[in-house]
Amino acid sequence: MQFEYINHNVLDNLFYIIVSILIFFVIYDNVQRLKKYKQILLTAFMGWQIILCMKFPIYIDQYCVHDLRQIPLFIGTLYGGWPTGAALLIILLTSRFAIYGFNFLTLMVYIVIFLVTAVFSTKFNRFNKKKKLLTSALITFILEVITTYMAVAMSDVFKVTEAYIFYFIIVPPLVVFLSVYLLELLMDTIRVRSNMVKLEKMEVVSQLAASISHEVRNPLTVVKGFIELLKDPELSQEKKEQYIEHVARELNNAEAIISDYLAFAKPATEKVETIIVEQEMKNIIEILRPWANMKSVNIKERLVHGTVLGNANYFRQCFLNIMKNGIEAMPNGGELQIATILNKNDFIIKVSDTGVGMNKEQINRYGEPYYSSKEKGTGLGSMVAVKTIQTMRGKLEIESAPDEGTTITVFLPIYLEKKVEAKIILETEFLRP
Repeated sequence: MQFEYINHNVLDNLFYIIVSILIFFVIYDNVQRLKKYKQILLTAFMGWQIILCMKFPIYIDQYCVHDLRQIPLFIGTLYGGWPTGAALLIILLTSRFAIYGFNFLTLMVYIVIFLVTAVFSTKFNRFNKKKKLLTSALITFILEVITTYMAVAMSDVFKVTEAYIFYFIIVPPLVVFLSVYLLELLMDTIRVRSNMVKLEKMEVVSQLAASISHEVRNPLTVVKGFIELLKDPELSQEKKEQYIEHVARELNNAEAIISDYLAFAKPATEKVETIIVEQEMKNIIEILRPWANMKSVNIKERLVHGTVLGNANYFRQCFLNIMKNGIEAMPNGGELQIATILNKNDFIIKVSDTGVGMNKEQINRYGEPYYSSKEKGTGLGSMVAVKTIQTMRGKLEIESAPDEGTTITVFLPIYLEKKVEAKIILETEFLRP
């Protein structure tokens, strides 16, 4: 019966140590502002372990009561250095003397443990994982043997029993080994995840750089060719003007690509203004109408008055990209429908085409860096659109199926200069769901 009781208390001590380590890492990893207070956090959790171990001790016999309080002191000093170790030593001795009363032997034993571990901690933190595991267990074993000899030498009543040897010379190095392994595993997990985030960011940048490089090189190659042609002294004035017009157009294309990249990388949020949606949409439609006519695309519109807050330049660019994509999705002609709907909370903008449509994968990857359903597309236009809508605290929804066209619905918060009742406009039959 006594053996079961001893085992139960040993498991309790192990439970407090392991769970405290896990909770420490959960808080350290998820509460960003606490990361700069790592030593204070470590001291708090290791100190709590020390108190719990002493409150629920291991009974070897009626004259001998021990616990695993030295293990949090080992771990805290090894990883936090002497400042953390000193704080933990104070917590340990204060709690020990408050619970059991003052004992000179206890004072000497834990001062020795602290001093040896503090000296060793500087080298310990420079070791690799394997070396940390082996040396931490070894130093714990050596310290347990040294303190046992101290106890025997300084106390006439202290006895070294088989139970003592097992629980306080053999078990502690194993528990320290397990604790160090758990700590290193959790720290490796945090480091790997941090590196993965950095790699993902670098991957996005490299993809954007590749797309920019590819797209800008095309217009620059054209410009270079026309400049060579302009060197011909016998070139007519009409041809010169024609070539210069081509050069200007290609340079504008290159500028637009770079602007798309900058809009995605750092969207302009400093200039927030009132945007009259009806007016802006009409301007965009008028810009696109000649090109749509060339593509045999009929633009049909139904616009209502309303205002939203945002950057007007990026608002235009956003919907210019969406409508342009809709026209390009109808290579054999079709109809582009633009409608705005006002309700109590949102200004809804719908852009529908009768084009080639998108499958589920294309819908899910809409706005993803370096992804485009078009053969020569870079995906920059859709990236800018998605980023702009997010910046304006809106959301974007896509309804589409292959060969059935696409409807893009954008919800933006209404901006009302005066508190007026919002007018609800119902969709008409010409708008497809």
